[in-house]
Amino acid sequence: MSTVSGGKVDAAWRPSKDEIASARGGTIPDIISPGLNVVFCGINPSLYSAAVGHHFARPGNRFWKALYQSGFTDRLLSPFEDGILPSFGLGLTNLVSRATSGAEELTVEELVAGASNLSRKVRSWEPKILAVLGVGAYRTAFGEPGAGVGVQDKKLGNTRLWVLPNPSGLNAHYQLADIAACLTELREAIP
Repeated sequence: MSTVSGGKVDAAWRPSKDEIASARGGTIPDIISPGLNVVFCGINPSLYSAAVGHHFARPGNRFWKALYQSGFTDRLLSPFEDGILPSFGLGLTNLVSRATSGAEELTVEELVAGASNLSRKVRSWEPKILAVLGVGAYRTAFGEPGAGVGVQDKKLGNTRLWVLPNPSGLNAHYQLADIAACLTELREAIP
């Protein structure tokens, strides 16, 4: 497994099919600290991400490319470098912590409970913006059936809420350029 030690990131690795399968129900630690500009919130970890222990690690996920193309980072980061995101004023968490092969495995109750846990976490760390990556999950979790992509009227304490497209390669409604454009709009709105 890759780790960050002394600012150096160990080499990336690919998990075996057995390692991926055994990651069901696993978790990935949050990457969060005080004073962040944006905390990105995924729906839940993929089995692949849980197997390697890093956010948005599944091949085909477009998060890291969109983050770079939108100007949030000065170079394309690897998922194995997720631990350095606070140096860019960014953090990562998930709405639901347990890994599944797809978000459709999550129950409404899990999403609603996840929103409650996320609200407590955000009120504690107080990032400027919480960006939830997944319109449908946001609508269900926060009880906002009409929510769309972009800034939301709702806030969590002093933290503004944004909804962004899910960067999964399985999300055919948004191409990489579309996701990057949404992230650029978010970056330009940071107070």
